[in-house]
Amino acid sequence: MRWLIALILTATLARADGEAAGDFDYYVLALSWSPGWCAREGAARGSPQCDGARDLGWVLHGLWPQYEVGWPANCHTGAHDPSRAETRAMADIMGTAGQAWYQWKKHGRCSGLSAQAYFEAARKAFAAVERPAAFRRLTRPVRIPASVVEEAFLKANPDLTERMLTVTCKGLAIQEVRVCLTRDLKPRACAPDAARDCRLGAALMPAIR
Repeated sequence: MRWLIALILTATLARADGEAAGDFDYYVLALSWSPGWCAREGAARGSPQCDGARDLGWVLHGLWPQYEVGWPANCHTGAHDPSRAETRAMADIMGTAGQAWYQWKKHGRCSGLSAQAYFEAARKAFAAVERPAAFRRLTRPVRIPASVVEEAFLKANPDLTERMLTVTCKGLAIQEVRVCLTRDLKPRACAPDAARDCRLGAALMPAIR
């Protein structure tokens, strides 16, 4: 019975794969802790995102259209795909041009926007969230409660409440901070399936450098 419930839940959440562009309720802005991704897999891949000279901390994973239950992905759209120059221009906040292309393909097409407008919206949303300065001072790995990461973001962004933001972990490490936004990029409460707070009391945060 448990496997059947899990199967139904998975099908419900991913029910919209291949839906028409522009059909969604709100966005999730996902900010990834780049040193953590590099420690898990990026450095082994030789990703330019993990070049120490770039000194990356929080990077834009993506701006994801969401439903109140579930999310669309790989949507059908009449919008042209971005040029190499457009994806390359996003590498400063997304790590690599390849990441920008992948996010457009899986999520951006679902926004109903042109590639240019989608990337502009993603950059605007990223710039509107203040990344706490304390994380820039991580010169060695630390283990902290995931709740401390959330509290730091809430303090740096007084317009956010705890219902608008969630911290995720992967394994025993901090993975992302996700902020829920309206279609016009204003903060809003996350739907229940997007509010999946990490509860680790000692989550690893690898150092920036």
